[in-house]
Amino acid sequence: MVREFKIKELRALVEPTRVHRDVYTNPELFDLEMDRIWGHSWIYVGHESQVPDPGDFITTEIGVDPVIMVRDDAHKVRVLFNRCRHKGAKICAKTAGNNNYFRCPYHGWTYRRDGTLRGVPARAGYGAQGYSAGDEGLVPVAQVDDIRGFVFAKKSPNEPGLRTYLGEAALTLENIADRAPAGRVEIAGGRLRYRHPCNWKMFVENLNDAMHPMIAHSSVGMAARDYMKSQPADAIYPREAEILFPFGSSYEFFDKMGVTALPNGHGYMGGTSSIHTAYSDIPGYWEAMVASYGEQRARRILSSNRHNTIFYPSFTAKDAIQAVRVVRPRAVDETVVETYHFRLVGAPEAMLERTIAYSRLINSSAGMVGPDDLDCYGRMQDSLRSMACDWVDLSRYADADESTGSKRTATGTSDLASRNQFSAWLQLMTATD
Repeated sequence: MVREFKIKELRALVEPTRVHRDVYTNPELFDLEMDRIWGHSWIYVGHESQVPDPGDFITTEIGVDPVIMVRDDAHKVRVLFNRCRHKGAKICAKTAGNNNYFRCPYHGWTYRRDGTLRGVPARAGYGAQGYSAGDEGLVPVAQVDDIRGFVFAKKSPNEPGLRTYLGEAALTLENIADRAPAGRVEIAGGRLRYRHPCNWKMFVENLNDAMHPMIAHSSVGMAARDYMKSQPADAIYPREAEILFPFGSSYEFFDKMGVTALPNGHGYMGGTSSIHTAYSDIPGYWEAMVASYGEQRARRILSSNRHNTIFYPSFTAKDAIQAVRVVRPRAVDETVVETYHFRLVGAPEAMLERTIAYSRLINSSAGMVGPDDLDCYGRMQDSLRSMACDWVDLSRYADADESTGSKRTATGTSDLASRNQFSAWLQLMTATD
């Protein structure tokens, strides 16, 4: 049973420029987060291209609850709780596949692709109550919606809807799809899974923390620069060096990118510029975009350079790289991060090759950047258990935000993104409905 914290207890954990260490270390707070935050927010489940045909499915989680995303016989994408209505066994253990129906491995109850009950062995033994397809099928997640094929689900039936919840953040997903000459993207390959021995919020906060690259990733940038110094003056930068260079950039570089905070904890760095802005052109891509959209619209589409758009609390997307990273909480001190890569339909294959190269160098557990972050997360998770100090500081540029309606902006190395996330955290954790 989830402990019911008093509202005043929760409010005492989050102050305007600092948060209490318990938000990262208290297992009872983690349980409440799974109910209040992950149970009442729109959570990214997958992309419709992962289930292109009737019967195709993937299994994943919403918070700690296992779910199945499946395309039914009417070609509708559904999200169902992965739990038999009989004794509660997980129906499907495979990560992906195609089924004519789902069969519980314990007592053999079977369910159709839309989740309705198909059959019960020895049905007569259950007595007069019987079982009907409408009453005893797999439980559907309360709300399912998508933006350009990016599928979200919400366990709560309450408002707001997906578009309202995401607001301006949704433009990143629109832009990813628009970057394809055909106007759509497809998942390419499998998922890259990376276990993090830390609280889920550490990863989400770090996405738009622009103060750490110059320290945590300094060796990466220096190594890339030293390599190029050893090459002839007219040498062409290899793709790997082009990707790694920005991680050794200055505070001024990241300050100029800026950071934007949106309602509900969402946000992004950059906009007109990011660490991807200076990438070299891929032959044939611009021509394909102009052929599809015309020169003016193609320039407008490609002018968006958002760095790590955060869709709070569950995932982040890069428009210029066409990769997303999805947060899967496991425990107060364990998080799995999954990376998925997208093919721009109609674009040269070299675009996907660059996406994969970026992910291999940055997001992989064997890469040159992600392990730096992992080391920092582990150090924080270990040391925050200590009672040496109860508070975590979020005060950088606290008085320098600029507001335009519901949107706030600040210089890139501000802690605005983290403060914005904890504002959403507190709002969700203390909601009475």
